[in-house]
Amino acid sequence: MGPKVPAALRACHTGGSTVLRVGEPIAKQVHHVWQRPFGEVIDPWAWLRDRDDPDTVAYLEAENRWSDEWFAQHQPLVDTLFSEIKSRVQETDQSPPVRKDDWWYVSRTVEGSSYAIHCRGRSADTATEQVLLDENVEAVGHEYFAISAFDVNPQHTLLAWSSDIDGSEDYTLRIRDLATGTDLADEMEGTTFAGTAWSADGRFLFYVTADDQERPYCVWRHRVGTTQDADVKVFEEPDARFYVYVEASRSGDWIVIDTASKPSTEVRIISAHRPEEAPVVVRPRETDHEYSIEHWGDRWVVLSNLDATDFRLFTAPLDRPSEWSPFVDHEAGRRIIAVDAFADHLVLHEWADAQPRLRVLFRDGTERVLHVADEPHDVELDSNPEWHSDTVRYSAQSLVSPGAVWEEHLATGERTLLKAVPVPGVDLSRYESKRLWATATDGTKVPVDIAYLRGTEPNGSAPLAVYGYGSYESSVPPWFSVARLSLLERGAVWALVHPRGGGELGREWYLQGRLEHKRNTFTDTIASIEHLVSEGWGHPNKVSLRGGSAGGLLVGACVTMRPELLRAAVAEVPFVDVVNSMSDPSLPLTITEWEEWGDPRSEPMASYMRGYSPYDNTDAHDYPAIYITAGLNDPRVVYHEPAKWIAKLRHVRTNDETLIMRCEMGAGHGGPSGRYEAWRDEARTLAFILVETA
Repeated sequence: MGPKVPAALRACHTGGSTVLRVGEPIAKQVHHVWQRPFGEVIDPWAWLRDRDDPDTVAYLEAENRWSDEWFAQHQPLVDTLFSEIKSRVQETDQSPPVRKDDWWYVSRTVEGSSYAIHCRGRSADTATEQVLLDENVEAVGHEYFAISAFDVNPQHTLLAWSSDIDGSEDYTLRIRDLATGTDLADEMEGTTFAGTAWSADGRFLFYVTADDQERPYCVWRHRVGTTQDADVKVFEEPDARFYVYVEASRSGDWIVIDTASKPSTEVRIISAHRPEEAPVVVRPRETDHEYSIEHWGDRWVVLSNLDATDFRLFTAPLDRPSEWSPFVDHEAGRRIIAVDAFADHLVLHEWADAQPRLRVLFRDGTERVLHVADEPHDVELDSNPEWHSDTVRYSAQSLVSPGAVWEEHLATGERTLLKAVPVPGVDLSRYESKRLWATATDGTKVPVDIAYLRGTEPNGSAPLAVYGYGSYESSVPPWFSVARLSLLERGAVWALVHPRGGGELGREWYLQGRLEHKRNTFTDTIASIEHLVSEGWGHPNKVSLRGGSAGGLLVGACVTMRPELLRAAVAEVPFVDVVNSMSDPSLPLTITEWEEWGDPRSEPMASYMRGYSPYDNTDAHDYPAIYITAGLNDPRVVYHEPAKWIAKLRHVRTNDETLIMRCEMGAGHGGPSGRYEAWRDEARTLAFILVETA
């Protein structure tokens, strides 16, 4: 008599064209029918939605064992890759000290410790003198640890900080007395990532809680020294499409409450000097009108898409925030993403020509673009907490240049390098990057950034590792990765695709990759891969595609649309069961996501979404090698989506390529939290890509 097989692994289907490896976990099938606008849908793996079912846990654990077996076969490579990543990181390091009033703040890391240590001092040289929060201490006893809020009050006497200990993004908010280093009795449960804000006198703290669907929806005012049940509800958003955020203006004079759906926003303001007053609406929400507001001393600055697809700027009197006057005109193709206000200048975050940039605008109307590089790069505003400042700090990086923090003097234009991220033992001159343009099926030009070893010839011999996202108008700038160097050193070409659905070429680029145009995201990616291969930047049988979350949808859609195009695929916490998830309003995020993907509870969106949903289109085919990840506590893409997908793939595929899934049983959307575990996780992913595209 053989070993007892868990119920979760008893297959009710045998024979057919299914191809299995010996020992491969097979999920049981239970008859289940969904009623959809286009008809009945049989879903024999719907039972995996019940995380309290012992069979669900048994199946996830079986998948983890199968994954562990595969990686055990390649453990020397995993260990080598981990060592390479670790060797390229200066483990004991610190950020450039940042001044706020009479204090200098800094974060540092120590060799052997997984998390950051947050400190301050009275000068830049003594900024590590006082430890405010050691994440390593707070993480003891927890498999997962992450902080969200880290907010010092205006008096620099109290620290509001919040932590998540299981990856669920359910945070506990605490207040630390910085004189004693101990936390007060104040403790707020059920808080979110959606911000905090102190009143000007430091006696009140504003924060946000989530509803049953894990949507940030309610702003509270907490008086320091009281219990959470005494907190006052400041604002509650009843519309399930809208998220709520809170923050303080850089000036410290205002509390700003942002309420946002995908196509609409509404902003409320409260004087930080009169925190117990009711919030004032700037302008009531209107469909397809998005705006945000910044305090700029004697006026407000408003960023709005009013008659401006790619947004423009207005100003408004301080006492009449709804009365807007034009300030910076709209320019099609130059998408203004955000505005940061300082006492005497503004910093505009923009995307133009598929490239980010920072533009400084002065009160007299003059301006300056902070030039970084001509090659594909990223540039972001760094920490600039001071309201009165004659300098601006920003960070820059590229696919082949590590992050560097610069400070530019606004009057003279003189630029000082404050810190360049060290990459020990690496000759960065060995690497090169460039921008290419692929042609989509409808003739649209799609930007693609590639990195490779200098001297690599496009002769069609190299493994090609492609990464993509393409949703939510999220522009993915070229970023540096020490882990990526392990691919380049082994002769691979790495490519970053910018398909429609992102925001790299303005708002229209996004609009042409959402709702009824969503397929463009996937066909743009496919066209980009075909272009890279045709131009010799990759061997046609050595192509991998990687993406996470909505990028995991991109991977899944490309896998099911064109399985023969790829040799390997990595889908990290992938959103792949599109129709079923978007048909269930009880799931986290569903209602808010209808304006991104569509509502499949009615036609024509139901059929359109079914047409690209990976789970619905996983049919009998030869598939590439696939590595899927999931997080049991993931509130964004629920674990059962990747679990159902791999179960179906095992059932229908007609070949025996590697098919593995790793589910983090104590983490969420972002995977392991500690840096060493994150590096090892990345080493496993790189090993999979290298083995399967060799």
